Amino acid sequence: QVQLVESGGGLVQPGGSLRLSCAASGIIFSINTMNWYRQAPGKERELVAGLSTRGSTTYVNYADSVKGRFTISRDTAKNTVYLQMNSLKPEDTAVYYCKVAVRTTDSRYLEVWGQGTLVTVSS
Repeated sequence: QVQLVESGGGLVQPGGSLRLSCAASGIIFSINTMNWYRQAPGKERELVAGLSTRGSTTYVNYADSVKGRFTISRDTAKNTVYLQMNSLKPEDTAVYYCKVAVRTTDSRYLEVWGQGTLVTVSS
């Protein structure tokens, strides 16, 4: 199967930075889409940033609330997606989840979620 391991969450002061990582492993042939979501207490889970590859072109998109502050990137060789978060605000406090769309070595298509990592922005 396919597993995701997230890391990088923690407590940070407003204005600070964190970098989240999500490493995929298992029977992976290719990864087409890698997304970061977040869920704050009492709120719906929302898409924060997404990255998809079609041929040689990579597309990225961001929620309006994080544009200019967050950057999504990937290391294809490591099957890892990152979320660099700068100028963090208290309203960024949430559990952050990665989700990837994977083609497996036995030609199945799977969507896999990470376990979540807590980001707390507070003074």
